[in-house]
Amino acid sequence: MNTRIKSICARQVLDCKARPMLEVDVYTEGGTLGRGAAPTGTSVGKYESFILRDGDKSEYNGLSVHKAAKVVENTIAPKLIGMDVLAQHDIDQKMINLDGTPDKHVLGGNSIYSVSVACLRAAAASQNKHVYQYLAEEPLSAIPLPTFNVINGGRNNDITQAFNEFILAPYHATSVEEAVAIAVAVYQKLEYVISDYMGGKKPLLGGSYGWVAPSSDPDVVLGLLSQAVAECGYTDKVCYCLDCASSEMYDLKTDTYELKGQRVSSDELIDYVEMLTEKYKLLFVEDLLDENDWDGFIKAHRKLKHTNLIGDDFIVTNLERLQKAYEMDAIDGFILKPNQVGTITESLDANLYAQNKGLLVIPSGRSGGTVGDIVADLALGLRLPISKNGAPKSGERLDKLNSLLRASSENPCNNMVGFSKFVRF
Repeated sequence: MNTRIKSICARQVLDCKARPMLEVDVYTEGGTLGRGAAPTGTSVGKYESFILRDGDKSEYNGLSVHKAAKVVENTIAPKLIGMDVLAQHDIDQKMINLDGTPDKHVLGGNSIYSVSVACLRAAAASQNKHVYQYLAEEPLSAIPLPTFNVINGGRNNDITQAFNEFILAPYHATSVEEAVAIAVAVYQKLEYVISDYMGGKKPLLGGSYGWVAPSSDPDVVLGLLSQAVAECGYTDKVCYCLDCASSEMYDLKTDTYELKGQRVSSDELIDYVEMLTEKYKLLFVEDLLDENDWDGFIKAHRKLKHTNLIGDDFIVTNLERLQKAYEMDAIDGFILKPNQVGTITESLDANLYAQNKGLLVIPSGRSGGTVGDIVADLALGLRLPISKNGAPKSGERLDKLNSLLRASSENPCNNMVGFSKFVRF
């Protein structure tokens, strides 16, 4: 089959938050189609690749991506037509060179990323394979553990919960089917547990479809989550994770963080989370400090012995930042979000480096996600132990879960990827 690129087209579509998102189709001479889109997050790191938007306030409050679509069709496509979709590295490097800036500011990270994903999908289709099969190159032997953002923090009404995500991890599930069933049961039970805590008031859904945290104290929220788990009978099956997203709650002028309605130092924040790791089974803690707080991450990594310290906004899937963090002994792993860095190749390079150094790599979707996100394929194809899948609600999040369930059904495996070396509680 002829796998050279015949044409590339782009359009504006909507993400799960009804925000404009770029989508790209790549067609090969052999007739295969690859489609890629560029979701964006709510907590967006300062060092992520640049998202090219129109800035026209009269349409979607300036968020439209017609400029990015024109960049794809008028600037990127002419340079890529005739290239082989099987040559992912060459395609991505061509776009990186064409842009010429560290953050892909000229062409837009969303333009480059959407094309990169579409080429990967076209390559897999040309081989009559799922993307994860194309990446793995051999049959799967296990399925990653899905984790679930069941309680959402942030600023909601009169409560500011400094930590962004309270995550359920069914780490002792014997299959992905059991893990999903546990998560759904606990998520549904939480509605009633939180309602009782609020005096019978029905809890709200957060922006990421978890229940809105009913307290500014993370200890209280983890206690309610633990209660729901216990009432479902899953205490021995479940542990927890936190995404603090502390850059969102950091104040540069005072060099302090929000916590329980007060401003605290990085030392106080680290000490508080150390207490939580001694009280709860915390598999990982993500973005505990601000994305520029290198000293804080080093100190936290030295102090937190019962969990894994993970970088998201701190690393932004950037190999240079990942190398620096590893060499400074500042992290135990990172969140793999390929659109942060802007190409599939750069994401794979970061993953390979982390794997070689024994770091925990956790692929994750974005809050502004879409059905058909590449994240589930990366989790499966790269044989990663854990995947962040969001709350078990809404189509784009359930789609990622269903991808894991399908892979379990389609391959001679039903067990979970082993990650006992990362369990520290």
